[in-house]
Amino acid sequence: MDSADPQVSLGDDLRRVGRAAGLDAMGFAEAAPFVDTRTVIERRRTDGLAAGMQFTYRNPARSTDPGRALPGARSLVVGARRYLRQSPAGSGGHQPSPAGGGQRPVGRVARYSWVDHYEPLRRALAAVAGRLEGDGWRATVLVDDNALVDREAARRAGLGWYGKNTNLLLPGKGSWFVLGTVITDAPLAAAETVADGCGTCERCLAACPTGALVAPGVLDARRCLAWLVQAPGVFPTEYRVALGDRMYGCDDCQDVCPVNRRAARSDPPGEAELGAEPDVDALWVLGASDSELLARYGRWYIPRRQPRHLRRNALLVIGNGSDPDDPAVLAALGAALGDIDPLVRAHAVWAVARLGHPEMLEAVAEDPDPLVGAELAGVDGVAPRRHLRSEVSGSGQRVRYRRGGRPFPRP
Repeated sequence: MDSADPQVSLGDDLRRVGRAAGLDAMGFAEAAPFVDTRTVIERRRTDGLAAGMQFTYRNPARSTDPGRALPGARSLVVGARRYLRQSPAGSGGHQPSPAGGGQRPVGRVARYSWVDHYEPLRRALAAVAGRLEGDGWRATVLVDDNALVDREAARRAGLGWYGKNTNLLLPGKGSWFVLGTVITDAPLAAAETVADGCGTCERCLAACPTGALVAPGVLDARRCLAWLVQAPGVFPTEYRVALGDRMYGCDDCQDVCPVNRRAARSDPPGEAELGAEPDVDALWVLGASDSELLARYGRWYIPRRQPRHLRRNALLVIGNGSDPDDPAVLAALGAALGDIDPLVRAHAVWAVARLGHPEMLEAVAEDPDPLVGAELAGVDGVAPRRHLRSEVSGSGQRVRYRRGGRPFPRP
């Protein structure tokens, strides 16, 4: 097509609108059904790799067919917005405990959830949709929506390739992007797809704390910490120690990616937005009301909108990273053992055992709830942290535990 082609002119104009509205990248693709993607989704769901995830797995026929969201769709306009930011001053680590004697445990939050990065993406794509509608075309904006597999839309629009960690990697820019799509009946010139850029690198597979990346580009959600903190019910016992201090999400596979590291050096991230929260006070979470938790973290995916799951995560963070003798921690755990919610009591049992205070479990010794009973039955298998000394490598990425100065397998 020559420069006078109306498709090219409209595409160039949409790019200008998108950049002005805050998009870092944009591409176009045909709105044909994602036939191969549907096959992959259905096969992985059948194989159990999707665990209990719904989202685009709920109705693959719908989430892989843009025409379901906009009948007569011809094109996809896909936008990407970078969310990598510097950590705010004073974040990370532990905060002094007002009760004295220790440090308040804090839980890490995945970068995309420090603030709501989807809302500015949605506004930017709405500006693009408005430009299309101004010319008489129909347009529908989908952001973080189960109606469309946004990564496949972005791949088809030439924004990037699928990394071995299953994220979309933009050439020279990496994977720290939220993605969204405008579905339209306007004809737009489709982009060429991007070739694989991972090569032989498999650092993300080795870095996954639970081995959830079972093969290049294949994620077993049953092991994925980012999914498990969002899954309802009891957190799997075998992955609790691996969870470490994560409250919500996991960035490990992106942190080690060479493409991401090179991109951060060549284009250093800016300062975090006002109000960004890279970590959460775990004791505050335990003491906050449902309404307080939803008001502060309602942008997160919380199973069934039940804040009990945030308290569950907080108890695991406390068990994995608290001073076992901090009075504030012990008081919070004592209250959790008496909580009306059996899910909270059950995870409090684990946290108490992990911190080496079996005497506190007398408070729930006769608890009739099966969740609590199951946790009490497994107490003997919990390695208490109060008898462990941890060592962190120079990179800060690896921890091994010692007892009596002798190495032994990580629990």
